[in-house]
Amino acid sequence: MNVKRALLSVSNKEGIVSLAKQLVELGVEIISTGGTKKALEQEGIPVISISDVTGFPEILDGRVKTLHPMIHGGLLAIRDDEHHLEQLKKHGIQPIDLVVVNLYPFQQTIAKQDVTFAEAIENIDIGGPTMLRAAAKNHQDVTVVVDPADYETVLQELKENGAVSKATKLKLAAKVFRHTAAYDAMIAEYLTKQAGESYPETLTVTFTKKQDLRYGENPHQSAAFYQKPLGSSFSIAAAQQLHGKELSYNNINDANAALQIVKEFEDAAAVAVKHMNPCGVGVGDTIFEAFTRAYEADPTSIFGGIVALNREVDRDTALKMHEIFLEIIIAPSFSEEALAILTQKKNIRLLTVDFAAEQKNEPMFVSVKGGLLVQEEDRYTLDDAELKVVTKREPAEKEWEDLKLAWKVVKHVKSNAIVLAKDGMTIGIGAGQMNRVGAAKIAIEQAGEKAQGAALASDAFFPMNDTVEAAAKAGITAIIQPGGSIRDEDSIQKADEYGIAMVFTGVRHFKH
Repeated sequence: MNVKRALLSVSNKEGIVSLAKQLVELGVEIISTGGTKKALEQEGIPVISISDVTGFPEILDGRVKTLHPMIHGGLLAIRDDEHHLEQLKKHGIQPIDLVVVNLYPFQQTIAKQDVTFAEAIENIDIGGPTMLRAAAKNHQDVTVVVDPADYETVLQELKENGAVSKATKLKLAAKVFRHTAAYDAMIAEYLTKQAGESYPETLTVTFTKKQDLRYGENPHQSAAFYQKPLGSSFSIAAAQQLHGKELSYNNINDANAALQIVKEFEDAAAVAVKHMNPCGVGVGDTIFEAFTRAYEADPTSIFGGIVALNREVDRDTALKMHEIFLEIIIAPSFSEEALAILTQKKNIRLLTVDFAAEQKNEPMFVSVKGGLLVQEEDRYTLDDAELKVVTKREPAEKEWEDLKLAWKVVKHVKSNAIVLAKDGMTIGIGAGQMNRVGAAKIAIEQAGEKAQGAALASDAFFPMNDTVEAAAKAGITAIIQPGGSIRDEDSIQKADEYGIAMVFTGVRHFKH
């Protein structure tokens, strides 16, 4: 046995008693402190107190107990360095060969609704990370464990070989530094927020792996899915999957896009998404009516799509969904009848999300090669806008309804974007085009005869009046756009020429 002395000090007591018992059976001497020491002693396990090792009592309400040369000398001494060993002998320091430590529950503390700043500060661990980092730095001689899931691996190697392998020590050390980095990142994020800083000089973020994915955007690309600790409950990362096979990379992206659109609506709404763009959006008095309209908006593209709804899925809606091939259905809940109907399809994924959760204002991260873009989420709505009718004719009441629907959707369509809406549903969507008139032509062609009397929304201003001309020829009667072009007057005059009502919002919604 090359492990003769172990230091055990954990906040998470899972498995610690069993580990300690087996270490003692292997002849390992155990040092411990605080609650861990008490838990082990209650089980009759012989334990040496930290204070007995340091010759110094715990002080400052436990803030200082392990920060001592008698501990850190035993952790950091290089075993095949004669000079180090001479110093240990001179100062009466015994080596520590195994460190099992996990940290004060900072994340769990700040997750509490009524947590105070003082309570959060007291749950910032100092001694724990210091011991972990010291042991991990000296991992060629010291085995360091931060995760109870690794107890069995260490015990098995000790029992079989009398030592922990170099490869295992290295993996455990790397895990420690990931753990302490994530711990410090969470503290930094919390304190930065408390200090009111939005874009600090350095940015350290941490995520926890939720699952390995079968592949990324394409089968030849590997991928995994990570979740932000204490992130929004209204998210795909926090969704509960009730049925179906695991989500893929593209599923997650599309499902997120669908959720971001459907949250714009207070009325019953259904959103169908394909490849990050909506292919059909419907609203109605009931969720069945909303889904029917979303389906009828583009019955071709919805095939194999992802649908998000902001009301419980009932029996009638489930029956209609059952008729077509859908990859994923997301909703606040499913009735028992709806579940019985939809789960007849083996591979369909059914997800629930907490629609009542607080909408946290979280930054958006987009990775670029060699860097990371960070921005605020686009939470601007028509309630924030100062709407201005710029044409001679004002929209009629029905046109206002269609304009608002189109505007809520176009915000989430890849730029350049044009959305047509009529009678509580989208009827044409032009996405991701290099020029705006091209996006308009795609949307108008999709709408066909339904474009007569429809409303049009644009994600950005019209630099030319050609989009208005195309809309007028298709029979569109109302347009909503940000305005702000030096040639706004050309578009206004063209709208007046055709009797189109035009509204400016003053805000664009580029989406790349």
